[in-house]
Amino acid sequence: MRLAYIVSRFPHASETFIARELRALEGVRGDEVELMSLFPPVDPKVHPSAAPFVDRLFRPGVGEALAALGWWSLRRPFRLATSIGIMLREHVRSRRVLPRALVTIPLAAAHARAVQRGVDHVHAHYATYPALAAWLSWRLTGTPYSFTAHAHDIFVDQSMLRRKLADAAFTVTVSDYNRRFLSEYGDPARIHVVHAGIDTAAQPFRPRSVPVEGPVRALCVASLQEYKGHVVLLEALAGSPVLERVALDLVGGGPLRSGLESRARELGLADRVRFHGSATEDAVRDQLDRADLFVLASIVARSGQMEGLPVVLMEALAAGLPVVATRLSGIPELVADGQTGLLAAPGDAAALRDALERVVSGDFQPDLTQGRALVEEQFEAAEAAARLRELFATAQGGLQQTSSTLATTT
Repeated sequence: MRLAYIVSRFPHASETFIARELRALEGVRGDEVELMSLFPPVDPKVHPSAAPFVDRLFRPGVGEALAALGWWSLRRPFRLATSIGIMLREHVRSRRVLPRALVTIPLAAAHARAVQRGVDHVHAHYATYPALAAWLSWRLTGTPYSFTAHAHDIFVDQSMLRRKLADAAFTVTVSDYNRRFLSEYGDPARIHVVHAGIDTAAQPFRPRSVPVEGPVRALCVASLQEYKGHVVLLEALAGSPVLERVALDLVGGGPLRSGLESRARELGLADRVRFHGSATEDAVRDQLDRADLFVLASIVARSGQMEGLPVVLMEALAAGLPVVATRLSGIPELVADGQTGLLAAPGDAAALRDALERVVSGDFQPDLTQGRALVEEQFEAAEAAARLRELFATAQGGLQQTSSTLATTT
């Protein structure tokens, strides 16, 4: 089976899980996966796990995309026109999404030409523009598609979501929470939970306990965006005598950095909060090794954007760190509140402060071995890839059976 993956951007600093998934997929049976992207990367940083795929990446330029659109308009004019009409009708009420959806059409036409050259199945990461490209490719070529839904791609805007779910061979999502959400728009029997996994062998397990006295190194690895809750985290650290010995390392880049630096100064935290910017996987692993605890203060942003199931929490638990996070989306499926970590109400700085104080004071001792075991059992990249491969094969088998039945009856 020849697979093609469609993503928005590649490489992308906060989406190293896609590169891990591709590497694991190729390791399942040695199949080579063709990688396609829609838009240029915004961060020049290339993580080691992504490097092997960069040279193989197909991202059509403007001329190539327009030429492909013209090619399909000559060969499948009715199908192309009706597909564009469907897309416009489904997005007409979403002025924020429609412009990029329009830009996606010629790019998807170029992808469809590549798919036509022997690809058996197309899989997209994210339910927005990549899934739209996979859908249009299916409309033009007949090659079945599927997609993985994560978080912002389903929670912020649901344009065309019902149709994408209905036309896909199957859909994958990263948590039971997401599956329940998607089941309001599509057939739950065709929506499967496959966790975005990590390579636990690459993350040494070293159980940590917070020092009884002296400095405490807290770590947060998250892009500097509203839904990651950095403002709430800074407010939780301020004004607590128990947390005065906590120094916070913030790893991740994003548009809110200057505002967060200003807020840290206003709260008197400037000398206790270090901004490191985006980092490679190896650098993140080093930060995890040096930390005493991990914290992620995820919230629901004003736009509706929120977490799916943060991969970095898997990495923190696998490393043996006490974890403090929020009770949001799929996070409770990973962090068992009161057992492997503590969960606070999203957006509640006082509740987050209380949870951090319990860990720093030694009042709460998480079961770190249980946390590692959970990640090994349910969030291993190789196991996730094997499950995906089964779904691809099942979809392909169903298509072949349908084709055979049609051939027999015509």
